[in-house]
Amino acid sequence: MTDEPLARRGSSAVEVPEIQRDFARWQKNVAGVLAKTTRKAVEDLPADPERLLDSPTYDGIAIRPLYTALDERPEPSLPGQWPFVRGRDPRRDVTSGWKVAERFDGSGSIDAAAVNEAILDALGQGASAIVLAGLRPEAVGRALQEVYLDLAPIQVEAGAELAGVAEAIFAVLDAHEGNADGVVIDLGADPLGDSFSGRSGVSVDEAVALARQGSARAEQIRAITVDGTIAHELGASDSQELAVAVAAGVAYLRLLQNAGLNIAEALRQISFRFAATDDQFLSIAKFRAARVLWARVAEVAGAPERGGAVMHAVTSEPMMAQRDPWVNMLRTTLAAFGAGVGGADSVRVRQFDDAIAGGLASASPAFAARIARNTQLLLIEESHVGRVLDPGGGSWYIEDLTETLAQQAWSLFTEIEGVGGFQAAADLIRERVAATRAQRADDIAHRRSAVTGVNEFPNLAEEPLPQHSAAGSSNAPRATDSTFRYAADFEALRDRSDAFLASSGARPVALLLPVGPLAEHNVRTTFASNLLASGGIEAVNPGTLDVGSVAKAVAETQASIAVICGTDARYATEAGAVVDAAKVAGVTDIYLAGPEKAVAEVAEASRPDGYLTMKINAVEVLSAMLAKLGA
Repeated sequence: MTDEPLARRGSSAVEVPEIQRDFARWQKNVAGVLAKTTRKAVEDLPADPERLLDSPTYDGIAIRPLYTALDERPEPSLPGQWPFVRGRDPRRDVTSGWKVAERFDGSGSIDAAAVNEAILDALGQGASAIVLAGLRPEAVGRALQEVYLDLAPIQVEAGAELAGVAEAIFAVLDAHEGNADGVVIDLGADPLGDSFSGRSGVSVDEAVALARQGSARAEQIRAITVDGTIAHELGASDSQELAVAVAAGVAYLRLLQNAGLNIAEALRQISFRFAATDDQFLSIAKFRAARVLWARVAEVAGAPERGGAVMHAVTSEPMMAQRDPWVNMLRTTLAAFGAGVGGADSVRVRQFDDAIAGGLASASPAFAARIARNTQLLLIEESHVGRVLDPGGGSWYIEDLTETLAQQAWSLFTEIEGVGGFQAAADLIRERVAATRAQRADDIAHRRSAVTGVNEFPNLAEEPLPQHSAAGSSNAPRATDSTFRYAADFEALRDRSDAFLASSGARPVALLLPVGPLAEHNVRTTFASNLLASGGIEAVNPGTLDVGSVAKAVAETQASIAVICGTDARYATEAGAVVDAAKVAGVTDIYLAGPEKAVAEVAEASRPDGYLTMKINAVEVLSAMLAKLGA
């Protein structure tokens, strides 16, 4: 790979000098505003002051505040043409958009007849692709009875049973009387990914044998589904997920070619699955970049015309929350939008209560499935998102993000190849992913990254979850202990609060001690209440207090933890007396909603025991509070 853009087509006809003059005037205005807000002289700001407003991603990509024609890239090729950045299929039916995939679980006590009934009902309600999971081989025929296989593509999740399930599917296809060319089956073998993630699955030899069988059939059979979500669920960034998937895909190409398939046949046997997140623009760019990367692999392998990879999307498991799970509907809507606009061939939306074992007690499984399905149908049929191929194409921001993400992923991919490929680079991959995971976890713990309903705007009034409610319901069987759910640390605090509520009949409580008028303390009482609630601690706000009323407030709440809330100026004159009064009244731990420097002039004995600011590790502080409160 050279340093030139991965997608290179067309040319720009922009009059750069005039744009540059306009941009320079805008920069001057930005510098003036930033000089005021940062209290610096204009000449002390960098030459490009707007870059102070950049927002970094976990890939180190700087998202700029404004994109202009100066960021314009050469126009990419049309859909269906190398490097397929705009889509692999120029004739996709724009009246139906992408395939709406729904997962049907036939594991456990669920019989094949029930699975079949659920499939037929969902297909009648708008689903257009089937994810067949957990079925034993003898149940496959019954589960697919009366399903028009040339209209509904099938994706298989069968684990170690795949060889037998595939044979059963082939038997169904042999009896199928419809158009064989229209039948599309992804068998879902991913032995390299299974080995990396510790999942059960078929061996490499079995997967290769399935690929040879599939290649010889008239239907469109793809044996291998490279599952990028295994890296995503461990905490990978977007470029890391792409790089790991491409590296695994290249490893499969080598295996298939060694087994006797030519490069075109090998490429036809491989599809990809990626996670779509609630960062809609990164999701759009991820799927566009994935096609560019695989097109480059196909070009190097000598079959560029076969480089249009099939991309399946599933909404992110790590972003799903157990607490206030209704917010998951918003997350999955953004994710589905990003995957659809990014050109995914099929999209599966996780049910909003997937993170709760057994699902949310107050919502029926049918309701959860319907909402997941209808999320996509509204995007396709009412918002008409699928009516344009690559609607994000031409956006300066999206094109720049696509190219930068692809370059980042290609750099890591070449590093993986440099140490021997996917299997040999397992330790390198884990090391890089672990670093990203730690950084993201730290951002969430410090609330630099918001998880709505969890570490921001939590709802303590929601019904407690059943005790020992582990992440991952029957709708998400691939969840393991290593899956990194963003909300998990805060939810563990909420679990402790629920247990305390169950044993004592009340939540752990902290008393707020507001000083000064409402206009002064409102910002920090709101901040403190929100922070405490994210750890399952109820904040009691008695309103503005003076030193003489502190003892009464403490007696009424029996609180052992208190938080003083007000302005820095008020703290300098009143905080010491409030601390003294609270300790005399029996409070053992007193915090200040603000920085330590606000009480620098207060006597050491009258200072708070801790300070609550936006810079604290909220998980650690709240955990310590819960321990002191007996939770």
